[in-house]
Amino acid sequence: MITVLIVDDSAVARQYIRHILESDSEVQVIGTASDGEDAVEFLKERTPDVVTMDINMPGMNGHEATRMIMETNPVPIVIVSASYDRSDVEKSFRAMEAGAVAILEKPAGPGHPDFESTSRDLLKTVKLMSEVRVVRRWPRGKLREARSDSETAVKCPRLIVIGASTGGPPVIQTILLGLKPGFRAPVMIVQHIAKGFIEGMAEWLANETGLSIGIAADGETLRPGRIYFAPDDCHMGVVNGGRVALSKAPPENGIRPSVAHLFRSAIASYGGEAVGILLTGMGRDGAAELKQMRDCGALTIAQDKESSVIYGMPGEAIRLDGATLVLPPERIASRLASLIGANGQSK
Repeated sequence: MITVLIVDDSAVARQYIRHILESDSEVQVIGTASDGEDAVEFLKERTPDVVTMDINMPGMNGHEATRMIMETNPVPIVIVSASYDRSDVEKSFRAMEAGAVAILEKPAGPGHPDFESTSRDLLKTVKLMSEVRVVRRWPRGKLREARSDSETAVKCPRLIVIGASTGGPPVIQTILLGLKPGFRAPVMIVQHIAKGFIEGMAEWLANETGLSIGIAADGETLRPGRIYFAPDDCHMGVVNGGRVALSKAPPENGIRPSVAHLFRSAIASYGGEAVGILLTGMGRDGAAELKQMRDCGALTIAQDKESSVIYGMPGEAIRLDGATLVLPPERIASRLASLIGANGQSK
């Protein structure tokens, strides 16, 4: 049985989330809290498998509660937020930085077109996150031996492509914090995340890192020193000439945007002059394509198991022998910084 604590200042929301979760016989709600203080006190007495956490609450908000819980009685926390207000979205990502493992929009009410999908996503995420028994910090890992010097000797990469899903935002933050303004080569990122949050994530990262970060626009020319995120519900790729190509083609691996689409476009346009990085996340999106990148001479990096919230995507890539290197986030950051340098200097 998966046990859950629901934290939300709205009694209606608490009841609705309980109804969704307990529609599954494997889930039991063992408590509710109307604010962060109540949640912290509850966890002193009982430890649920998962906490669903609202962000905008009076008193101790969701970000503050997440930080305190992770410092005292760490459990997997899923942020469930209905607000796209800039300050609330920033709090949501700061909660992920503090240790929350996933972020979702609050389920739509009965009769809404997204009712079934948002309810299903909440239940699926809570069940999956219940398996994350240890909230991992990122230990300094060892560099996996490469087969030959040529596998890691990438000269002047022209493009960096990154794919991430569950647990990705704080890992991407760590990687980007390793870069300095003026680095050479554009960076394109597909992050699987609930609809409505990607713009807030890009803004949060821009504020945290001081880098040029934004949502990609169809047809724009890629610029060195800038980071591009795929927008909601659009595949993102790159075409010859270094232009962004957005597409409403069918989902791949059940999702749009897909990492697979981005990686294939990097192969077609840059071949071995690109670098591919696959981070924490469920499923296998991008794993086969990372192998294809490696086969065409590109440097490929997968996040290591110890630092991944969910090891599906990088684990599958490693199983396929698609990763030249297997590293924790800090080592990925330093490796990437050494490759593309700063102030126009590629190393």
